Amino acid sequence: MRPLSAALVAATVLAGVLCGWLGLKLSDQRAADQRRQDILAAARQSALNFTSLDYRHYDRDSRTVLNGATGDFKKQFAAQTRQLTKLVAQNKSVSEGQVLEAGIVRSDERSAQVLVVADSKVTNTAAPDGQARTYRLQLGLVRVAGRWLTSDVEFVG
Repeated sequence: MRPLSAALVAATVLAGVLCGWLGLKLSDQRAADQRRQDILAAARQSALNFTSLDYRHYDRDSRTVLNGATGDFKKQFAAQTRQLTKLVAQNKSVSEGQVLEAGIVRSDERSAQVLVVADSKVTNTAAPDGQARTYRLQLGLVRVAGRWLTSDVEFVG
């Protein structure tokens, strides 16, 4: 009877260890899935903010872009905002963006690279009926204080 009891105890311990290990793996997978969803949501929103600007409230629109930005991208965009405000107002520019696709190139707990394809309809004094534009963007994102912020934007072919 003793060998059977020892085998049952060993099997119970092994099952417990296996359940604990599987639980940790499942928790890690859920965290990774949530991180991917958060990265894609942030990249989509950043691309939408970047491609949707209106001269009638450009100050608000540019602040929205800056609120989702960090690092060099934030510095560069902020530095160009005054000039862009004048240019956008003079041309009565309106850009209505729409994100078509987004995919993560690479990511870890602190940074990510995301490719985004977006369309926009741009109207201005030179194109009052509107002009369709397609953007292929590579966004660099970093996690700052629990938020994914855009640190780099590159136009790609």
